[in-house]
Amino acid sequence: MSVWRRSRTDAKLAAIEAVYRERLRPFVRLATAITGDEQTALDAVHDGFVRAVRYRSRLRDRESAPGWVCRIVLNEAKKRSTIEGRYVPTPDELVDETVSANGHSEPGAVAAALAALPERQRLALFLRYYADLDYAGIAEALGIARGTVSATLHAARANLQTKLEEVNA
Repeated sequence: MSVWRRSRTDAKLAAIEAVYRERLRPFVRLATAITGDEQTALDAVHDGFVRAVRYRSRLRDRESAPGWVCRIVLNEAKKRSTIEGRYVPTPDELVDETVSANGHSEPGAVAAALAALPERQRLALFLRYYADLDYAGIAEALGIARGTVSATLHAARANLQTKLEEVNA
C-alpha cells in the first residue's frame, strides 16, 4: 500500500473516530428512538461504527463523515427494529390512554403521533432532534438533497402538530 493511500485511509479512520467521540450519545438516542430499546440501540450503534470502519474506503470526505456514519447507524437500528418486531401503538389505540382527567395529553400521544408519520418525516425529525445533525448531515444520512431536508422537516412538524391536536380534541 502506498504512503499516500495509507494516509488517506488513516484520515478516514480519524474522521470516523471523531464522529464517534462527538456523536456517540446522540446516535444512541436516535437508535433508541427507532428500536424502542436501549440495549438494542447500543448494539446497533456499535455495529454501525464497526461497519463504518470496515467500509471507510467509501467515505468521500471528512465533512460528510457525520451523515455517512449516521446513515449506517440508522440502517442498523432499522434492521434491528424490524428483526425485534417492536410494537408501536397506533394513534387510535392510544386515544383512551392519552387524555388524562385534566385534559392534558400523556407522553404516549407523542410516541403514537411520531409512529404515524411517514418514515422519511419521522427519520428526519429523529436525525435533527435526537442525533443533532445539521441539514447537510440529515441529507447525507437519508440520501436526499439538502433542500429536501427543510421541506421534509417542515411537513413533519406540521403533521405532528395536526396529529397531536386530533388526540387532544
